[in-house]
Amino acid sequence: MTIERRHIQLFFIHFFLWALFYGFFLFPFFFQLRQVPPNLPVRLVLTVVLFYFNYFFLVPRLLLKKNTALYIVICILLIAVAGLIIDFGFSPEPKEPPFPPEGRGLRRPTGFIGQLFIMINLSTPIFISGLLRLYVEWRKNEDLRKKVENEKVNSELQFLKTQLNPHFLFNSLNAIYSLSVKNSNSTSEAIISLSELMRYMLYEADKDMVPLNKELEYIKNYVQLQRLRLSDSVNVHLKISGEDKGKEVPPLLFISFIENAFKYGTDFKGTTYVSINFLIEENIIHFKVENKIGVHRKNNKNSGVGLENIKNRLRLLYPDSHKLQITDDGETYLVDLTLHLN
Repeated sequence: MTIERRHIQLFFIHFFLWALFYGFFLFPFFFQLRQVPPNLPVRLVLTVVLFYFNYFFLVPRLLLKKNTALYIVICILLIAVAGLIIDFGFSPEPKEPPFPPEGRGLRRPTGFIGQLFIMINLSTPIFISGLLRLYVEWRKNEDLRKKVENEKVNSELQFLKTQLNPHFLFNSLNAIYSLSVKNSNSTSEAIISLSELMRYMLYEADKDMVPLNKELEYIKNYVQLQRLRLSDSVNVHLKISGEDKGKEVPPLLFISFIENAFKYGTDFKGTTYVSINFLIEENIIHFKVENKIGVHRKNNKNSGVGLENIKNRLRLLYPDSHKLQITDDGETYLVDLTLHLN
């Protein structure tokens, strides 16, 4: 139904433009009571024929397929044939004296000059229809290119998500396993926290965007799960400032940085130093996560896919609207992310 409506709209647009075109040429004859030249109607008809023949046949079958030389030759032949039809197929206009009477102005060119003038006029619809068809094809190819790029980006994001979810689940199960080994009373609470995390991942994380308050609630549950796992979590801090309602972010956008902080933020005494700070402004989120570098230094070859995933997601989702700075001075690891919301 949409395609049919579009065709109808195009038909009326073309009809209106051709009506203006014909009106432009016929206006002086009808309203100034001038005699219509015998060949003018056929010239106007040939103009339409040449326009659409070039638009629907010559350009797509020759010019767009790189047969430029053949296209030019056929266009020249068409113009020549149309000119001959106009010049010889209809009664010529009455001959005028070489020098027009005083006050009548210059007479219309005749002979070779007149024929050349007609052929130039006939080349105009071919030129215009050719440019129009080339523009339409360029727009179509540009739309297709953007569609392919969007599909590629969506495929990459989906692939990154499928990598991130098992990675996160593996780490969370390890945390609960460590509690069960210790026969901790917090094991049941940790399982409940994990169930909330999994509920979010199952029902929210497959969406393109989620409410910011849900993403922050997810992070709170994750931090709570880590606190239950750690033997000393007094230096684990989570601070959220600002209004989170009415804002949306891609799901699981910050968790990899937070995971990394807990993974490498434990010192030789088993104390974890992790500070997470969200500052929410009108259209900007300032996110900082800082951890002390513990005894287990990060192995770049075997550190998992989390950090690289989030960098790629930021590059794909916010190519010109985020700033990410990562600082490692040997003692402290700091992630500073500024995100401009769309």
